[in-house]
Amino acid sequence: MTPGPWRITFVTNPDDCNLHCVMCDGNSELARLRDGPRAAPRRMPVALVRRILYEQRDGALREIIPSTMGEPLLYPDLDALVDLCAERGVRLNLTTNGTFPGRGAAAWSARLCPVSSDVKISWNGATAATAESVMRGLSFERAKEAARAFVAGRDRIAAAGGNRCRVSFQVTAMEANVAELPAIVRLAASLGVDRVKANHLWVHFDALEPLSLRRSRESIRRWNAAVRASRAAAEETRLPSGAAVLLQNFVELAEQGEPAPRGDCPFLGREAWVTVDGRFAPCPAPGAARGRLGSFGSLSDRPLAEIWDGEPFRSFRERWPAHPVCRTCDMRRQGGA
Repeated sequence: MTPGPWRITFVTNPDDCNLHCVMCDGNSELARLRDGPRAAPRRMPVALVRRILYEQRDGALREIIPSTMGEPLLYPDLDALVDLCAERGVRLNLTTNGTFPGRGAAAWSARLCPVSSDVKISWNGATAATAESVMRGLSFERAKEAARAFVAGRDRIAAAGGNRCRVSFQVTAMEANVAELPAIVRLAASLGVDRVKANHLWVHFDALEPLSLRRSRESIRRWNAAVRASRAAAEETRLPSGAAVLLQNFVELAEQGEPAPRGDCPFLGREAWVTVDGRFAPCPAPGAARGRLGSFGSLSDRPLAEIWDGEPFRSFRERWPAHPVCRTCDMRRQGGA
């Protein structure tokens, strides 16, 4: 345990997005059919973020993440968030869909890279046909040029003695793109992207089940073959520096079906999530934001330290391995993944 979280994710603007990725729990066509139209997009008051950062000024906090749902570059108060990071000496860790709305990639690079630890670009194909079928509304060719421009801006800042922000591709691994994973790794190397992080598909909707790579022995074999080929691609196709692209979560699965995870939770007692309406969540699992792990309180009316040290969260930390959501969580560490 640490004196408060080292990283906080603020769900700033989950409804703001200019794409409709097929797997998205908030902005896909499937989500629209499930939820219907919203009266107005939900957005977190930046005053809440400011207050929490002020309260954590003497704690362990080193990094914050703006919304991992929606497009954080569309958050109206993102500039204020960037300024808060600079003022408080914490790093920004941001995931964008790669369209770089508003300013364009070069200008966003100049704004974000000086205060960021990592900028992850959602990337779900090595060909236009695959990428655009997964990330509905994307132009693959424009996305490649934008990634190149963003990395070039990052490199200029670093060459001038500034912060060197890591740039990553974040892939949702599924049947639609598993065959292209090695080519995504090679593309990352050619663009100067440092890391490729793969996350297995969360099956938010029954219609997504056929895309899951965990669903059968045959699909697991396809994933395992892609893992081996991606590792080879990282060795064979190097970054301009000569370093290999870092691969994260490229871990083979047991062909008979992945056993229930038995490793540690990488989040509990280390990180915190603040939902768009201010509620505290202990981890990024979809069920956590919906209250399936319990009710811990709202930061809209209570300090984070009070919730962090409170009895409900303390009790959950002691008993979490037995919780049904945690027993089957895909994000628990296995074999150093």
